[in-house]
Amino acid sequence: MTCLIAGPYPPSNNGGQPPKRPKVSTPGPPTQPPVAEPIPPVQPTPAPFSLVDQDLDSTPASHKRQGEDWFAIFNKNVPRQLDVSILHTFEHQSVVCCVRFSADGKYIATGCNKSAQIFDVKTGAKVVTLVDDNAEREGDLYIRSVCFSPDGRYLATGAEDKIIRIWDIQRKKIKNQFVGHEQDIYSLDFSRDGTRLASGSGDRTARLWDMESGQNLLTLSIEDGVTTVAVSPDGKFLAAGSLDRAVRVWDTEKGTLVERLEGHKDSVYSVAFSPTGLELLSGSLDKTIKLWELSAPRSGPGMMHSGTPRAGSCKTTFVGHKDFVLSVALSPDGKWVVSGSKDRGVQFWNPVDGQPQFMLQGHKNSGKAP
Repeated sequence: MTCLIAGPYPPSNNGGQPPKRPKVSTPGPPTQPPVAEPIPPVQPTPAPFSLVDQDLDSTPASHKRQGEDWFAIFNKNVPRQLDVSILHTFEHQSVVCCVRFSADGKYIATGCNKSAQIFDVKTGAKVVTLVDDNAEREGDLYIRSVCFSPDGRYLATGAEDKIIRIWDIQRKKIKNQFVGHEQDIYSLDFSRDGTRLASGSGDRTARLWDMESGQNLLTLSIEDGVTTVAVSPDGKFLAAGSLDRAVRVWDTEKGTLVERLEGHKDSVYSVAFSPTGLELLSGSLDKTIKLWELSAPRSGPGMMHSGTPRAGSCKTTFVGHKDFVLSVALSPDGKWVVSGSKDRGVQFWNPVDGQPQFMLQGHKNSGKAP
């Protein structure tokens, strides 16, 4: 079984046991009793509201939706603005490692072992299966990342064999192959004009490729594996999340690091720009999502006088998942944050106050280590 999340899977934290406290020697009694001082009462910190903890059976019918193999729970503490029901279930013969909508929302691409599939959103029908007949036939070859070109003509796939394949969807043929990464390719993202493709890999690099020539335009090296990449709407910036817990933003023309965002307590596994490009969303193994207000895209030169990158500010931290946050996105109108977690839940959040609107549950598994 191969890990089905877009990035190397972390080990468990001591089997869930708390760390042992160091032994401390206890001194003898003091010669004079200490003066007793009144101890102010400690006010317990309220736990953040979590839809994951909300019991389905005790939830009023007005705050839940149920199907045969799925359910949704709505936050009773906020006005209900959305509704939800299941549209399709796309069955696969192997682990589904990644999924992506086309720019027009009409198609969904998925990556599996040795193949990528494209489904029609309206009908649910599988319209294309893409398999490289020249790839190694022995063993597994999981497709870790997929991404449609903005015009919908091409599908980029990144796999365990370190090759980025550009598929002509209509012809079901490989148009180009980008070679250069030295480990699995975990993330891909096109620029909005379709001329460039960003990639992130466990080889500790994010790269930018020219779609026409296949030339590697930029190689951006960091200290640890790159799990996720995103290109800003105007194409001027490339963001990457890493195992080292930081989010970095580079200028795509100069190749300079213009922003370094720190605050997550564990590896960052997903990043996404807001529709305006002025904010960046990140999801982490620390079970939280953060919405960052970027300074670099607004302020021209991204470097301070000291030569160090600017640091954007965290606007909102979304707390409520019970396990790793593995994927994040913003709705096209920027009004909703969406997250997927190893707790098997998909949550919709209000980006202004960080409150969850509802949680979806339907998947029976969430991705485990090999």
